[in-house]
Amino acid sequence: MTKHRSLSDYAARRFRFAGNALLEFSDPFFAQIDKLKTDLEKSGKHFVSFANYDYLGLANHPRIIDEAKRELDNLGVGALASRLVGGERSTHKPFEAEIANFLGFESALTLVSGYLANVTTIAWLMGKRDAIFIDELAHNSIVAGADGSDAEVIKFRHNDYDHLEHLLHKRREEFRHVLIVVEGIYSMDGDTADLPRLLEIKDKHQIWLMLDEAHSLGVLGETGRGLPEFQGVDPSRIDLVVGTMSKTLASCGGYVCGRKQVIDWFRYTLPGFVYSVGLSPVILAAARTALRLMQEETWRISKLAKNAEFFRDSAHAAGLSTGPAIGRGVVPILFQDSVETMWASQHLLEQGFYVPPIVQIGVPKDQPRLRFFISANHTEAEILGVIAALRDMPPVSEEAHRIVAAAMAGA
Repeated sequence: MTKHRSLSDYAARRFRFAGNALLEFSDPFFAQIDKLKTDLEKSGKHFVSFANYDYLGLANHPRIIDEAKRELDNLGVGALASRLVGGERSTHKPFEAEIANFLGFESALTLVSGYLANVTTIAWLMGKRDAIFIDELAHNSIVAGADGSDAEVIKFRHNDYDHLEHLLHKRREEFRHVLIVVEGIYSMDGDTADLPRLLEIKDKHQIWLMLDEAHSLGVLGETGRGLPEFQGVDPSRIDLVVGTMSKTLASCGGYVCGRKQVIDWFRYTLPGFVYSVGLSPVILAAARTALRLMQEETWRISKLAKNAEFFRDSAHAAGLSTGPAIGRGVVPILFQDSVETMWASQHLLEQGFYVPPIVQIGVPKDQPRLRFFISANHTEAEILGVIAALRDMPPVSEEAHRIVAAAMAGA
């Protein structure tokens, strides 16, 4: 029988297992970036963040700010209730029609969180006699949604579609419905799924395909329509596309796109939509304006691609590893261990570059990294500067290793 512990003791123990010993060396997380920027610039350093999702550089666009202010004056702040039971604002359905049309789908539904969009859609869609096949490096929201369903969850090796085919060949006939969930751009590695191959598999085995485009909207494709445009695929062949407005669209919330019959069903039954409040009119105004700006100022999409490729190529020239990243939006730089990764993050911050480390959450423990989100607003000088800072980084001090080793031993 396990001895009873208080919740506080239990939490402290779990936090130790989660790797809090690394924070004994430095804690780069939850930085107040506005204050950090002010403080660094007061000390004469140019502050550059590579930690934010502002892919097209729209977060502070004056038109978005003006439209959000206008909507605040017109409709106020809140959505006021669940849209099903309390009614919806006049801007909800028009935005959903715009995002669906832009992405090439019949209909769309918005939710208050991109994370929630994955969790509730996957968990609600699949039942006891079904199976969900997910990439082993799937985002936590996909994993949580799959685990929250009554379906059997089966993982295949990352981007290994021969392995997926093998699993389907062995087990497809055991299940009523099968759903494959993949990502347009994988948020930790910066690589992509292979849609043409996946659609072949989908048709061959008569299964459903769901694509998470959280990091793909505005990033992939000549006009930013995501992985289908980037790989020359008709989006209507995909059953569901899920995405977020917190990245390219400079606001927050999530969306699900699909055929009208599917979205109509979701509108009345999807738990994360029915039992949650609708999006604020202010948020919708920002997202709608960002979506329109993306189509008007298409130079931002090509500038982002140029910057990301330049970052990846400059990193390679400096002898740094970017793993399988294709050079769009997300580009990681891999390190030998967690201590070196924490050291690199701290070193960059001292030079004015904000890049928190990824050491325990979302990646294998033997693949710690700094994850760089590239923006159309970044300059070549900023990119060269951060690469040079990493290239010339001093070796990890013995003191840093001692502190972490001692803390880890105590854990």
